[in-house]
Amino acid sequence: MPSASDPKYRRGGPRVPLLPSQKCSAEEELREGGFDGASFSGAVFNLSTTVVGAGIMALPAIMKQVGLIPGLVMIVLGAALTESSIEMILRFSRASKSATYSGLVSDAFGGPGRTLLQLCIVVNNLGMLVVYMIIIGDVLSGTWSDGVQHSGVVEEWFGQHWWTARSSLLLLTTLFVFAPLISFKRVDSLRYTSALSVGLAIVFVAITAGVAVVKLIDGSIEMPRLMPELVDQASFWKLFTTIPVLVTAYICHHNIHPIENELKDPSQMKSIVRMSLVLCSSVYIATSFFGFLLFGDQTLDDVLTNFDGDLGIPYSSLLDDVVRVSYGIHLMLVFPIVFFSLRLNLDGLLFPYAIPIAFDNRRFFSLTSALMGFIFAGANFVPSIWDAFQFTGATAAISVGFIFPAAIALRDTHGIATKNDRLVSWVMIFLAVSSSSAAICSDIYGIFSSEKDVGG
Repeated sequence: MPSASDPKYRRGGPRVPLLPSQKCSAEEELREGGFDGASFSGAVFNLSTTVVGAGIMALPAIMKQVGLIPGLVMIVLGAALTESSIEMILRFSRASKSATYSGLVSDAFGGPGRTLLQLCIVVNNLGMLVVYMIIIGDVLSGTWSDGVQHSGVVEEWFGQHWWTARSSLLLLTTLFVFAPLISFKRVDSLRYTSALSVGLAIVFVAITAGVAVVKLIDGSIEMPRLMPELVDQASFWKLFTTIPVLVTAYICHHNIHPIENELKDPSQMKSIVRMSLVLCSSVYIATSFFGFLLFGDQTLDDVLTNFDGDLGIPYSSLLDDVVRVSYGIHLMLVFPIVFFSLRLNLDGLLFPYAIPIAFDNRRFFSLTSALMGFIFAGANFVPSIWDAFQFTGATAAISVGFIFPAAIALRDTHGIATKNDRLVSWVMIFLAVSSSSAAICSDIYGIFSSEKDVGG
């Protein structure tokens, strides 16, 4: 087992970024293309794109489960806890001189801790990317929900053909959209696509809000339910399944270090995080409120699926298509940002002592191809986004977003934790463990209840 003083260990160890540090990367790029560091705005867009992914589509369904008031409170609380956890990561990273999240965890808990974190990030990001492809498939080709078929835009435009089938459209998307975007070796290269993706998410929110307000004014919809409906034990336990879904919507911790390492001024990272979370929380609140206001108890797990029929206003069909296409493209542009940290952490898990993956083309493209193949297969076999969100949210996402940052602060190997850090850390661990346990128990209860109903 190599020691910390071993040059080989230092080269590939946890304190060395899986991509080159800002200084090393800048020197390489100055020779190749004049890159002198990422800008503030580019970093905000990249981080916001990491946050506002597929999770936004499940937020109206959360409002349906828990009611409007508890749901909006959960969104604000989730943003506050996320900012606290990221602030801890940044502060303790500087104290430990760690340039990666895994390096920070290794500083606190050694190699096993680093491995566990990387495994959690891989599981979380794989689950998220499978969700993205599921929703893209729903948008393009359609889906079934409660025995009702919801058509996709391509199927509506061109009819049913072999090339409009779900698997065919996902394959074409993989080859002609994902493949070029995931080939970049620097996260800042995605700043323009990230800016476009955030803009498309805002287009989705604006149209949803506009339609909801128009229908509210003409009296065709009513104000949504403010509190949850608890009719039996199953409905009570089902409330807890919403927490992992909400947690998943805020996970961006795995991209904090890659974005910070490329900044012209790394001291700006705290402001970047705050601005990004304010932007994303505003989008989340608007989506949750107006999505649930518009569809009420008919809100589906993936609210995009609701945009396939008559909205009850002029140009309804056109608005349906604009909403679905804009958000489908948004997810296509989010995909490479999440894939970036997935590839880095899987490489660190499999090749902890190798040179950075950006300098090994064979390893880079082999891992990229294998991961895309797995994600493509998962998107064709996982039944719904709620299932994927519950699995990743209740396990890996909660660990990456809250348990690891809190544990690092409580471990406090450099003696910089404040009394407030410890208090917030214990609150995060309590909320994370209790909500995760309740969600898993609820899933198990739901499985046995459905089996009992079928058997009866």
